Amino acid sequence: MTEDPRKNRLDQWAYEQLETRSIVMPGAEPLVSASDDASFRRYFRFQDSPHPFIFVDAPPDKEDSRPFVAIAKNLTNAGLNAPVVYAADHDQGFMMLSDLGMELYLPAIEAGGRPVSDVLYGDAVDALVIMQSIAAEVPDYNSRLLRQEMDLFPQWFLAKELGIECSGDEQNMLDAVFTAMIKNAMEQPQVFVHRDYHSRNLMVTADNNPGIIDFQDAALGPITYDLVSLMRDCYLKLPLDEVRHWVAYFRARLIEKDLIEQVDEDAFMRWFDLMGLQRHLKCAGIFSRLHLRDGKAGYLGDIPLVFEYMKEVCACYEDLAIFGDWLSEVVEQRLNAERFQR
Repeated sequence: MTEDPRKNRLDQWAYEQLETRSIVMPGAEPLVSASDDASFRRYFRFQDSPHPFIFVDAPPDKEDSRPFVAIAKNLTNAGLNAPVVYAADHDQGFMMLSDLGMELYLPAIEAGGRPVSDVLYGDAVDALVIMQSIAAEVPDYNSRLLRQEMDLFPQWFLAKELGIECSGDEQNMLDAVFTAMIKNAMEQPQVFVHRDYHSRNLMVTADNNPGIIDFQDAALGPITYDLVSLMRDCYLKLPLDEVRHWVAYFRARLIEKDLIEQVDEDAFMRWFDLMGLQRHLKCAGIFSRLHLRDGKAGYLGDIPLVFEYMKEVCACYEDLAIFGDWLSEVVEQRLNAERFQR
């Protein structure tokens, strides 16, 4: 068995935290892997069912756990169902959290179909409206960050993953698209955004559904960002009529709560669509980087859906038609490679 010094230190730290609460840690492998995500964080579940806890290993040279702790408090203070942070050692990068369970939205929706998804998405959108009312000290999701994210598309997806080097004209086209995406994002009301609000970061819970996780990168950003993360999920495709239903519902709730002024449906839908294009450009780059830099090839199979979303949005707007044609003619054929297939 490969030695894992950080896991050994986490085991010891967990033992100390449990001991202060008069909870006895059983002998063999008391902490079992709960999940790995796209970052350097690791999650372990304490297997004593009367006392469910999650222990987090977030290497301090790679991850800063302080934003997680602060934002968890913001969410729970707003009445949302986020993990309670019982203990944190920022120097070591360890946290002890409440356990929100094991049932993610993704498999529940895939297994349950529309009747289940209507309930779960209703809960998630209602929670999102509450979350966007939070006043928290979080970084601005500014034009510089939006551009940095989209630059991952030519750098990691096109050049490094697909071997496509853009000509001067093609780079000019990308620059124009990126500028339009930034303009669309910045003209929207800026609110608290989770930045990864989707079916793998929402838990099905018996009370106060959903459980919300992986929120440490929250920022002050465009009001449609989290909705498009949820409705145009990189891991799950919803029918267009269902997407449009929830966009209309969300817009109505925002108006009801005075989070936006009266903005017409077409303008709001454009906000949503173009925000999704910005996100999916970023995701194609991130998934490629996870493969090439971090050795996590599992995300490559999600790129075809991300690409499909891009093409669908481009087909809806005349000012994106040239970019959409270029995606179809130059990029799409490269996605037939076996590594992108599920």
